[in-house]
Amino acid sequence: MSFETPLPPYNASDPHAVFLNASCLDLLLIEIVPMAYRLTDELAARTLGDSDGAADEEEQKEAAFRRLETLGYRVGQGLVERFSRDRPRFLDTLDVIKFLCKDLWTLVFRKQIDNLKTNHRGIYVLTDNSFRPFSRMSLQSPAEAATRAQPFLWFPCGVIRGALASMEINAIVQAETSELPGVTFQIKTIMAKS
Repeated sequence: MSFETPLPPYNASDPHAVFLNASCLDLLLIEIVPMAYRLTDELAARTLGDSDGAADEEEQKEAAFRRLETLGYRVGQGLVERFSRDRPRFLDTLDVIKFLCKDLWTLVFRKQIDNLKTNHRGIYVLTDNSFRPFSRMSLQSPAEAATRAQPFLWFPCGVIRGALASMEINAIVQAETSELPGVTFQIKTIMAKS
């Protein structure tokens, strides 16, 4: 467990509160992508048997993406269920996005989102200039770094989408990085048809 004092939105007086050490989360985020690829390979080998070999690389990537995004989705739902229960109901989508940028991001990555932009038509762009999981990642060229870092964005995309879904906002979340450790998340809300 961490010796650091908990930051809000923790309720330190809650006797059932459980805190997570930040280094455990860092290690989980480092290992979760290789684990998703290993599971995808094992399932493909079982499905194909000993016949034609491994699955197509693009299919493997897509399966790993679905697995990581689904894991993140469930984590996002759980975090919001736990840490927004003591808050008044959000009035609009912008309030939900602000909660995500300030409170939820602080809870998971120990810092707030650096920049939030919106067109007020359902598209939000969140920029984190020093994304914590990428702070120790380094490769020889920036292009290689951006390509190798992309799978590590699938889990946080799922966390965002799950958090929004838990607050009754359907959205498509995409992430990109051009230079480490910066990341840009684009959220496109899907309006319910009346």
